[in-house]
Amino acid sequence: MDSVQSSQPELAKKARVQVAHPMLAMMGMLIGGFVGMFSETSLNIALPQLMAQLNVSTATVQWLVTGYMLMVGVVLPLSSLITKWFTTRQVILFALIDFAVGAIISASAPGFGVLLFGRMIQGIATGLILPLMFTVAMQIFPPYKLGAAMGMVGLVIMFAPAVGPTLAGIVLGVASWRWIFWLFVPFLVIAFGFAVTSLKNIAEVTRPKVDFLSIILSTVGFGSLVLGVSLASDQGWGSVSVIGALVVGILVLAWYTHRQLNVDKPILNLRAFAIPGFRIGASLVMINFGIILSAMYLLPMYIQKGLLLPVALTGMIMFPGGLMNAIVSAISGRLYDHVGAQMPARLGFIISMVGALMLALTSIQTAIWYVILAHIILMIGAPLAMSPSQTHGLNALTGPIAADGSAIMNTLQQIVGAIATSLLGIGQAAYLATGAHQAAGAFVNGAHYGFYFTFGLALVGFLLALRLPKMMK
Repeated sequence: MDSVQSSQPELAKKARVQVAHPMLAMMGMLIGGFVGMFSETSLNIALPQLMAQLNVSTATVQWLVTGYMLMVGVVLPLSSLITKWFTTRQVILFALIDFAVGAIISASAPGFGVLLFGRMIQGIATGLILPLMFTVAMQIFPPYKLGAAMGMVGLVIMFAPAVGPTLAGIVLGVASWRWIFWLFVPFLVIAFGFAVTSLKNIAEVTRPKVDFLSIILSTVGFGSLVLGVSLASDQGWGSVSVIGALVVGILVLAWYTHRQLNVDKPILNLRAFAIPGFRIGASLVMINFGIILSAMYLLPMYIQKGLLLPVALTGMIMFPGGLMNAIVSAISGRLYDHVGAQMPARLGFIISMVGALMLALTSIQTAIWYVILAHIILMIGAPLAMSPSQTHGLNALTGPIAADGSAIMNTLQQIVGAIATSLLGIGQAAYLATGAHQAAGAFVNGAHYGFYFTFGLALVGFLLALRLPKMMK
């Protein structure tokens, strides 16, 4: 009996899957994930330039964001099934090649249609890499290092969108928008090399029976939902196409949910929501991602179109917040190992509310230092809550359902991100409907809608974080 008890602490120090060099095993996915998240927000700063060079409207160019998120939203719910049919190594290698092909197509695109096609190919890769990063990290790092490991993954997820506009602004200051995509390729080659040499399979390939009806329902449901909220930025929530897409998405997802809860081998095991720790953690992560993505989309547009500043300066204004994001992301994961999720999550959402409110009070005459300070404050709060919440949620899951939990979290992130980014166009339309014709004022008003939404998300996140338990000693 004594020997059994004494062995328990030793078991707690071991990872679920033993890997000789966990950090090297993660490196290919971390670089690929960074490129994916960088791609999700870096192009935002180039949208005004793309509108001029490709001679397309705001509504049309928005599809470069919508199409990318649409593909990510479609692929993410299927990622758990894909990892049951193919090894971790096969999925990641395919995703990295896929992303490189999409980047090359986008970089050499002769027109908008080809550029959009390349972006959507990249979205497939991001939808595959994101959930696997979390799943693999939870398996190959021991429990006492999970906070630090998830902080490392969180650094990728949070830092890439934060620094994306800065790097893109520098690139656009010296070269064309095509070089944003060419920039991806060498990083993807390096990631491919790490994956080939160090990544092993961490899950059993069971090849379960494929429920094709569930795949169709997932594709139509999640795709329609992301499409609906994305179209709302241009057409408004009351348009027939937006309402139609949302109604179809909600009804199909209701059918999809019922089916997943009643089949023997679901595509996505939604029973994970029955576990309180995961349910709270997933909700907090979804809210937090909405905060970070809405800010990373809204702020560059506000700076360029509201304050009328050049693209290169926009990137520099975004840099201090991006740097702060990286520092806090690295620290917050280690905080979880020492104090749990409760304190960092609550404090993070409070700080996020302050930053969002400051940005919501901006105007076309706001000083640059004020915008930088507000962005820094927001970039302290969001990552402070992110990694601890994510680790708390995923740590509540064990066994095969852990892969489903990662896919669920990332799917919810993309949906709330699409909602957040749609609010800029709605605010612009509301301003112009009043009879005003000042373009800068329209963009500022649109950004205010988004930042009020960001504040609301942070408030809801704080209230939900009150339910997090204290760390068990």
